[in-house]
Amino acid sequence: MKAKLILAALFFLSTLAVQAQSGDQTFGEAFAPKKVMKYDKFVKKLDKTGSVDAVVKGKVEAVCQMKGCWMNIVSDETGETTMVKFKDYGFFVPMDITGQTVIMKGHGYKEETSVDELRHLAEDAGKSKAEVEAITKPKEAFKFLATGVILVEETK
Repeated sequence: MKAKLILAALFFLSTLAVQAQSGDQTFGEAFAPKKVMKYDKFVKKLDKTGSVDAVVKGKVEAVCQMKGCWMNIVSDETGETTMVKFKDYGFFVPMDITGQTVIMKGHGYKEETSVDELRHLAEDAGKSKAEVEAITKPKEAFKFLATGVILVEETK
């Protein structure tokens, strides 16, 4: 049993070392980005199934400007967005990562978002009072509950 714990600790530390070398930052659960789905493929699968566990790579369109407690991922092809929240409100992402690429692990699903929540999210995103008040109908949307997020270092 002790040997298994030591091996698990060494594996965890080696994963962190690889991530540190690459410059990528991890928030929440550390994970190896295997079987990564591009965002547009994820959306197509989610649209068919209504629910899917996945590792998804996408571009950040917006981040909560109050705490970094949610973000939106956007499609380069269609402009479709997915709201990403973080499991158990257990971690946050930097508020200045709009336009950057992330790889996230978790569960995608469809859900109707109420007018109150849509307005709250618009306020968190820094929208004007007029933009917030213009929200008058609930919206069915794709959502993602992330257990971990890797902020991918962009190579120049």
